[in-house]
Amino acid sequence: VEYAIMAGLATDCKISLNSKMDRKNYFYPDLPKAYQISQYDMPLCINGYLDIVTAEGVKRINITRIHLEEDAGKLIHDDEKGTMIDCNRCGVPLIEIVTEPDFESTEQVGIFLNKLRTILLNLGISDCRMNEGSFRADVNLSVRKETDKLLGTRTEMKNLNSFAFIQKAIEYEFVRQVDSLLADKKIVQETRRYDEKNKKTYSMREKEDADDYRYFPDPDLVPINLTDEYVQSIKRILPELAKDKKPQIMKKYGLSSFDSEMLVSDMRISVLYETAASLTSAYKILANLMIPLSEKALEIKAERWAVIADMTDKEQINTGTAKKLIDMLLKEDFDPKQQVKIKNMFQINDIQKLKEYVTKAISLNAESVESFKSGNIQAMGPIVGYVMKITKGCANPSKVNEVVLDMLKDMDI
Repeated sequence: VEYAIMAGLATDCKISLNSKMDRKNYFYPDLPKAYQISQYDMPLCINGYLDIVTAEGVKRINITRIHLEEDAGKLIHDDEKGTMIDCNRCGVPLIEIVTEPDFESTEQVGIFLNKLRTILLNLGISDCRMNEGSFRADVNLSVRKETDKLLGTRTEMKNLNSFAFIQKAIEYEFVRQVDSLLADKKIVQETRRYDEKNKKTYSMREKEDADDYRYFPDPDLVPINLTDEYVQSIKRILPELAKDKKPQIMKKYGLSSFDSEMLVSDMRISVLYETAASLTSAYKILANLMIPLSEKALEIKAERWAVIADMTDKEQINTGTAKKLIDMLLKEDFDPKQQVKIKNMFQINDIQKLKEYVTKAISLNAESVESFKSGNIQAMGPIVGYVMKITKGCANPSKVNEVVLDMLKDMDI
């Protein structure tokens, strides 16, 4: 109950002070007792929302309800052995978060789920390991013609446990429904499963309406009666959430919405970033280096991140060298400054030195020179690549490009 309230508060839901548990009656192999403990007409949380940032701007995804229920079993489909039933998770309590049909693309679904996952991780409600089933999605999808005002008949795809499967299932089901409509075929309200091997959805059973489940209050469980004081006590202990931290990071460090979103996707990374940022002013470079590593970034000390960002900002090393140092630090800890000095990894910025390297590269890439003379500016690529190779990646890439271009243009053509 407390976890559901935390999730509700974090998604701006109204918390119902009075709710109850119901029995949802249906027969299916993964539900041995033929009913599921759930919440029907009096869920714990209602009318919330999450704002997501897309390429088109901010979009609000409305949350209809968050309710408590018990998990069912797991059906395992095997071509040789048939369908097997794993009942180990039967009866395990969970919270189900139900949204309004506000999504218009797989991109929006992915952004929403990532943001929701971040919130749940921040709250400590779940470890959200999709491969272990602790964060799953049921996707309801419908299509309609542009001239139609009402939503079409929906199908539900159950227990999708990876972002990739969710995207592929939506894409396949969308095409299937559109093709059915264009062929004047009726779309049946049903539950379908996504087969990752064949990349298709298959019908499992016709989808019932609420009346078919014959809901009634569970006679063995007491109603859930809360006080406003209890709800407020939970609100006071909520940790700082990513959605609150993001604007702070954007303002303080001058980062983009995307970069800030990536940093707060794991609050541990956010803390690491801010600790390192207190030791350097190269905020953007620090973010660019840290974000691609995701959780692995946590394996490197904040002071090491700060030193590498600083040296990159001052052009003492280039981005390629910075990434090499990061890869090395993931294996063992060391002082980046000392390592750069010992291995002579300093960036080469001296134009005269670069001209010497470029002259050699041009003499060994006659074919590229001729191609450049013919108007193919991309032909300078192999020459630049050769310079970077013989300098072991230490040349300043932008200056190398400038020198190569100038020297090729100055040649007698």
